[in-house]
Amino acid sequence: MPQDIFENEAEAYDEWYEVHREVYRDECERIRKSLPAPDARAVEIGPGSGRFAAPLGIPLGIEPCVALGQMARRRGIEVIQGVGESLPLKNQSCSSVLMATVICFFDDPARAMREAYRVLIPGGVLVVGFLERSSPHIQAYLHGETEHRFLSQGRFFISGEVEALLINARFSIRSTESEHDFCVIVAEKG
Repeated sequence: MPQDIFENEAEAYDEWYEVHREVYRDECERIRKSLPAPDARAVEIGPGSGRFAAPLGIPLGIEPCVALGQMARRRGIEVIQGVGESLPLKNQSCSSVLMATVICFFDDPARAMREAYRVLIPGGVLVVGFLERSSPHIQAYLHGETEHRFLSQGRFFISGEVEALLINARFSIRSTESEHDFCVIVAEKG
């Protein structure tokens, strides 16, 4: 994960959610509809500044960025420093896992999906929310029509590619819903 920009620009990253409040609220609400009611064993992988975990009631986050992790703590999230590809969690210790706007920053997304599978209980749910590569916003960025310091660190996917990663990690796909450039995939551990 390209941590330097997130460490050095944490305030600017967090400010995006204020500037784009309506987009953020829409994404958060769409995830809320897909995510099982969080309990004490729910976790967000890459919670950043806690903008999804906090309002969704997810108590724990695994975050590599110290500066963003501190912000998430201020929002009431317990944060453990770590990365999605090597989760510092026991096998079958989580009831649900959320990955919101983070898959594009993993060094090895396939490994991150296998790790989510490992830490989930049987029947546990993984919700992956992400900006699709085919969206007009990402296409404008990829074609050099717009600049974005955080997107410049990402590798973007279409829903079928993420579904394939999940299936290869042994998940069953429950649903895939894409709207307003943002895709939410719900997968279950069998």
